[in-house]
Parts: sequence; C-alpha cells; structure tokens
Amino acid sequence: MNLRILGIELRRSVAPWAAVVVLAAALALLHLVSGPWAKGTALWTAQWTSMALWTRYPLIFLWPLAVGLGGLQGLRDHRSNMAELLISTPRPARHRAAALAGTTALALVSSFALLVLLGAARVLAGDATYTHLGWLPVSLVGALALTAGSVLGMGIARTVPSALTPPALAVGAFLLTNLLRQTSDAATPTSAVPNRLSLLSPAVAEVRETLLTLSAPVHLGQTIWLLGMAVTGFVLLAAATPRARLLALTPLLAGAAVALLQFPADPRATYVLDREAATPVCDGPVCVTTARRARIEDLAAPGAEALRLLHEALGDRAPTGVRETTVPRALGDTPERSRAYVLVDFDDAVIGEARGEELTRALVAQGIAPLCRPRSDTESGTLEEAAAQSIAAAWVLGELRPLERTMHDTGQQAAVADPVWKTFMARTRAEQRQGINALHDAAVACSGDPLGALTGGPTR
Repeated sequence: MNLRILGIELRRSVAPWAAVVVLAAALALLHLVSGPWAKGTALWTAQWTSMALWTRYPLIFLWPLAVGLGGLQGLRDHRSNMAELLISTPRPARHRAAALAGTTALALVSSFALLVLLGAARVLAGDATYTHLGWLPVSLVGALALTAGSVLGMGIARTVPSALTPPALAVGAFLLTNLLRQTSDAATPTSAVPNRLSLLSPAVAEVRETLLTLSAPVHLGQTIWLLGMAVTGFVLLAAATPRARLLALTPLLAGAAVALLQFPADPRATYVLDREAATPVCDGPVCVTTARRARIEDLAAPGAEALRLLHEALGDRAPTGVRETTVPRALGDTPERSRAYVLVDFDDAVIGEARGEELTRALVAQGIAPLCRPRSDTESGTLEEAAAQSIAAAWVLGELRPLERTMHDTGQQAAVADPVWKTFMARTRAEQRQGINALHDAAVACSGDPLGALTGGPTR
C-alpha cells in the first residue's frame, strides 16, 4: 500500500475518526475523571511501568469501541452496493483487504502511540529516576489489541453485512471484557473467571503497586492470541466462499488454545515483582527501592535521626534501619511489619508527604508502633492506632501532637490520646518504658490493645 492509496483510504474511511475517538476517550478518562490513576504513588505519570499499565486499563472500553468501529468500516462496500463490482475486478481480494485493514490499524496504532508518548513526556517531566524498557511490551500488546480488534470487527461485518453488526460487536466485546475483567482488591489482581481466561482480555487491572509488572508468559500468550485474532479478521475480510470463512476461524481458535496453555494459572505468576525496580538504594541505614530512589534525599537525614531516637527509647530492641516495604498486599490486609526495620509505605500520607522534623516524628511513631491497619487513599487505619503512635512519638520527642494527614482529624485524635497520655505520664519512668515496650510488642505482633498496653491495662 503506497502513500497515494493510504491517503485515499484515509479520506473515504472511518479510520481517522476512530483514532480521534480512541485518543479522546482515553485522555478524558485519565485527565478529567478522578480515579486511582490520578493519585498516590501509582498515578499514571509516576513511573514508566505504571504509565504503560494505566494506558492499557482504558482498553476495557476502548477495545470494544475499536471492534465496533472496525465493524462499521467493514460495511463500507455493502453500504455502497459495490460488493459484486469489486469481486469482478482482477485485483486480488487480499490487496483490498490489506488496504482497508492497514489504514484503520495504522490510525489506531498511531492514536495509541500518541497516548503513550503523552504519558512518557509526563513521566520524563516528573521525578521518575528509574528508566528501563520493561514497560514497552505492555504498550506494544495494547497497540496490537486495538489493531486485532478492529480487523476482526471488519471481517465479521464483511461476513454478516447488517447495520446491526457494528453495535452488536461493540456491545458483545464490552460484555466480554467486563466478564473477563480483573480487579485489584487482592495483593495480586483477580477475576471472577479462571485466571487463564481473564488474560484473554486486552485490558489490565487497576494499578495499585508500582513494583508489579506483567510477566513474560502473559505478554507472549496475549501476543499469540491477538495475532490469531488479527489473522482471522483479515481472512474473513478477504474470503469469498463459505468454506474460506469457516477456515478463517482456525487462527483465532489456535491462538486462543496456545495462549491459554501459555498463560499462568496462578494470579501471583501474572503480576510479578519487578526485581530491578525493587532493588534497594541506600544512604547509610536508610533504603528505598530503585523505582523511588528520588525519595532517598528527603528520607535519609530524618530517617537517621529517627533511628538514633528509637535506639535511645528502645535500646537493643530498636530497629536498625529504614526500609521501603516491597511486599504486595490486598486492600485491608495487615501491612508488612518488622522488628529489624522501620518499614515505610509512601502511599501513607503521614510518611509520604512529610518532610524534615515532621517526617522524623512519623518515623519514630512507625518504629515504635507499626501499623496493623493500613493508611492510604482507600484505607483509613484506626483512630486508636493514630492516637497510640502520637503518644509514642511524644514520649520520645517530648510533645504530644496529633499526627498530620491521617483520615482522622486532630480533634478526634486529641480526644482519644489526651486521657491516655495523662495516665501514662503519671507513671514512673520505668513503668513508662515498660508501657512503650508493651506497645511495641503488641504493634509488631498486631495483637491486643495498643493504648491499653501503654497504661498497663489488658493487651489482649
């Protein structure tokens, strides 16, 4: 297909409009709708992998749209009453099919590539310091999905030339992607259908963990499945006999079978930890992951000071380092805890948005009383834990102050913490130290009542 034919096809097809609709819909979702892609450490412009995954996420409705628009394109000859005329021409049907499918595929791929380039520009303009190419397969499979969906839509519409075919294709594809939809409420995304079946969907789950990426078997299986889909669509578009149309289903079925064998059955083998991104980068005893090494400068000095204060407060029981947690968890699950390290989660605004002395206070509180209930945009922790952490930090730093940026306002925290603080400070210094040690043990074990531990009450 030369440039002249390409220009003619672009003028007389829906390909340019399909590209505009796909790009506009994706940009509207990512920029105008408030969602998890716009906040936290996993927002869509924070890191390369999260950018690639978030641009794949809208395929849950963009792929059905591409299938429906492809169906509309496939009806062009039928609407023009030119089908019999074109069959009688000496030009091979596969050449006409290639011009039609190639134009639409090029337009959709260009549209998706522009979306990815806009995201890449935002990532480069941000503070992402972990640069890698592991995100490229995620985006390449997304572009292939739009191409394969549109070509399949064309082939089906050419086989079943009805005005109802394009909307039926779009609705059917939308129902399919929602049936296969993965959710990210678990430590690794899950689906209502078996994991292998869910991976036939070109869309991905919401991104909650920037250290997770799709595994190589998933990329390979989806590529095989989508290539089989594209070949089937192309053969249907060029086929002239019922037998050829029946044989056209072979690549689709074979691709699905091979892909299902390739896909992992266990969701934990679908989204895997990017080990290079999770490699620690340290400044003394304070370490973060390579993916967020830009945070080490702000964390190093307050972290070292917090460790010094914790050693004075807890003695040999004190943590010896600060580490960013790398263990994926489900929503509501107990966060990772450690006696050896103060584990930080940058999605917790109490730590993630703090600087200087405020960050030191938050790290001291986390070191003495690590959270049993996570805090983030979707999880609030408990008021009692916030009060216990504020008391623990006050015992070390000498001033009772509610923690900033929790889901509980300062008045609520003060109402719970003040009576306990007064009772706690009325005890002898040795009893106070016993209470702090009991609080530390209860919090690390994630059992008992942390406030009760401070005042010598029951801890279970």
